[in-house]
Amino acid sequence: MYRRLSRREGELMAIETKERRTVEEEPQREPQLGAHLVMQALVREGVEVIFGYPGGAILPVYDALPSYPIHHVLVRHEQSAAFAADGYARATGKVGVCMATSGPGATNLVTGIANAMMDSIPIVAITGQVPQSVIGMDAFQETDITGITLPITKYNMVIRSVEEIGPAIQKAFYLARSGRPGPVLIDIPKDVQLAKGYLAPRQELHLPGYRPTIVPHRRQIRRAAELIRQAERPLILAGHGIIISGATEELVRFAERTQIPVGLTLLGISGFPASHPLCLGMVGMHGLAHANRAIHEADLIIGIGMRFDDRVTGRPSEFAPHAKIIHIDIDPAEIGKVLKTEVPVVGDAREALRLLLEELEPLEHDDWLSAIRSWYRPIRTEPSGPDGALQPQYVIARLHALTEGKAIVTTDVGQHQMWTAQLYRCDIPKQWISSGGLGAMGFGVPSAMGAAIGRPDAEVWAVVGDGGVQMTLNEFATLVDEQLNVKVAIINNGYLGMVRQWQQLFHNRNYSETPISSPDYVLLGQAYRMAARRVTRPAEVDDAITWARSFRGPALIEFVVNQEENVFPMIPSGGSFRDMIDDYRIEGEW
Repeated sequence: MYRRLSRREGELMAIETKERRTVEEEPQREPQLGAHLVMQALVREGVEVIFGYPGGAILPVYDALPSYPIHHVLVRHEQSAAFAADGYARATGKVGVCMATSGPGATNLVTGIANAMMDSIPIVAITGQVPQSVIGMDAFQETDITGITLPITKYNMVIRSVEEIGPAIQKAFYLARSGRPGPVLIDIPKDVQLAKGYLAPRQELHLPGYRPTIVPHRRQIRRAAELIRQAERPLILAGHGIIISGATEELVRFAERTQIPVGLTLLGISGFPASHPLCLGMVGMHGLAHANRAIHEADLIIGIGMRFDDRVTGRPSEFAPHAKIIHIDIDPAEIGKVLKTEVPVVGDAREALRLLLEELEPLEHDDWLSAIRSWYRPIRTEPSGPDGALQPQYVIARLHALTEGKAIVTTDVGQHQMWTAQLYRCDIPKQWISSGGLGAMGFGVPSAMGAAIGRPDAEVWAVVGDGGVQMTLNEFATLVDEQLNVKVAIINNGYLGMVRQWQQLFHNRNYSETPISSPDYVLLGQAYRMAARRVTRPAEVDDAITWARSFRGPALIEFVVNQEENVFPMIPSGGSFRDMIDDYRIEGEW
């Protein structure tokens, strides 16, 4: 359902359309400052929002910013700018953009850039740099940000002249979103921003050595199809590549035609409908028991758009011991990196699935599916645990029920992340946003901010822990300034919960530096002008969630939960399916 635009909104849209057309089509008669050319090039690339924080070395670009139809979101820390650009990219499929000054502004982006690199997220980071005349002289706030980010960017560059601005930005956006997506950083010295010149027209890019394979080789597709026909216990492992390539529909058709069950990696969640009868849910360290057992018993694993991360495979020598591997990925460097691959298929997940659908006739695996169903054990979601304490699993289950599973959900990293991955069953692509490969605490709130900016009509919930939220809770101010429809659910157990769980299970309950104090979140939320509530009993959960959903704008709910509740199932790090702990009752406990 679409909201009718007001007259003023229509006028502004017409102005923006005209300005974008002017940048693209009309030749410039007078030379302009490089800062204006940067903004014009961003408009030309379709940029609508930038998450950033101003400073001296990027000040000319900020001076130009109000003249262009790009909305700037003033974060409270540059790390949040990168996380927000990441969340925006995941929620929309567009390139996210963040911007910061030189020195500490640029280095504060590093964690967010690394997160985007690990999870294949298309973002462009723009940093200011000291004038070229003083580069290398330890000038005020000078830092070699391209050197620092070389291992964590898909590409980075320093713009050396005003003539390079247009081509460099065009190249940056192309690289960020093409092939296996990833972050690109552009460093712009201040003298380039202040020099005058013209915006070079867009041209066809020629990048020797960079030719991503989109359509897989037919021979490999046929080899894969033959293995699939021969298999009696095949299993699909679907990763983030399904979402990136927009391959959900093709994956559903493929799974249904071949009657092959689908397990999801952490970042594959929402790439295949959780309500589908063939969906097994999440696999791996905290994956569901029946899904992990299916891996162990399978005779064929079809990995699509995933990289066999250690949190999925555990001990590689014991992963899927009876199975041959078909690995489909757009990045050839990932194939064979962890596991011996019988049939490598390099290409886009969507294109690969389309070709496999052409090759394969309907198949049946009724006995295999029946066996997997017999192994199913639900995650426990009792309202209360020891001494009547509120159980975190119950909170997530009720959140899923009351939002009808339709909200965009972002998380920090830790126990709450795993409970949400297990229990918030996602049917809609791009509704699950979480830090996977890097495992960055503090990701939940700023990524929710980016998602809400990108999809303003969506309901967004940031499910965070009391540890992670304290790393970026300053962004409550941004939520309020932007009046974003983000609801923050803090799962407060008074510990760095996942680390405490490991200490309990593997370090004799030596809770070294894991108890963590918190502010009064209700008063804190109110100090930021956010509506806020605290929940301590199961009977209060539904009312609090319903209250937060009853109005647009930011809200905060603190759920005070059982302090020593653990995430199960669990495969210890470096373990295998045989080592899985699959019982909520640890010996000696309730």
